[in-house]
Amino acid sequence: MSKWVVLDIEGTLSATDQVLVVLYDYARPRLGPWIEQHGDDPVVADAVKQVKELAGHDDVVKALHDWMDADQKVTPLKTLQGLIWQQGYAQGDLVAEFFPDVVPALRKWHGDGVKLAIFSSGSVAGQIAFFRHTTDGDLTPLLEHHFDTVNAGPKREAASYRKIAEVLGSDDITFYSDVPAELHAAQEAGWKTVGVARAGEPYGNADFTPHPTVWELS
Repeated sequence: MSKWVVLDIEGTLSATDQVLVVLYDYARPRLGPWIEQHGDDPVVADAVKQVKELAGHDDVVKALHDWMDADQKVTPLKTLQGLIWQQGYAQGDLVAEFFPDVVPALRKWHGDGVKLAIFSSGSVAGQIAFFRHTTDGDLTPLLEHHFDTVNAGPKREAASYRKIAEVLGSDDITFYSDVPAELHAAQEAGWKTVGVARAGEPYGNADFTPHPTVWELS
C-alpha cells in the first residue's frame, strides 16, 4: 500500500445520486436567496463575479442552474454549492451516506498508517461538511488533506496531480476514482491508480484499461 491514498467522492465513495439528486435538489432553490443574503461575503461576491464573467451575462442564478442541469464542474458554482451544503449539514438537513465498504476501508487504511486525502470537484468546504456529518459520524479525523479544482486544478489534467504531490510531499500515492480520464491524468503524473467500478453508477461499465480495477474498497 502506498504512503498516501487519494480518493474521489462521487461514484467512488458515495453514489452519484447523492450529489446529482439529493445535494443538487437541496442547493438549487437556495442559490438565489443565499447570494442575496450573503452578498457582502467576499467569497460569495467573488463567486458571483466569476459567474458573470464565465456566463457572459448578469443572470447569475440562471447561469448556475444551467450549469447544474448540465452537471458542469464550474468553480464558482461549486463554491456556492459548498457553502449551502455546509449549512445544510450543520443544521441536520443533510447527512452523507457512503457505499457499505467505504468507511471500513478508510478506518483500516488509517489504522494501518496510510495517510488519506480527498480530490473532488466539490469545494473543500463542501467536502469537509460531507465527511463531518455522515451516517457513520464525523469522519474528518481520518483525512489529512482536501483538494478541489480551486487549490489543485482540473481533475483530468496531470498538472493537478503533480501539484497535489508537491503539497503531500510524496510521490508514493495511489488514486482511486470511477472516472478513467482522471486515472489517466494521475498516472501521467506518476501516481499509482485504481479504477472503482460501482454497479449502477455512470462509469460502472467503463473501460479502465490499463488501470487495476476493483468493485469495492478493501
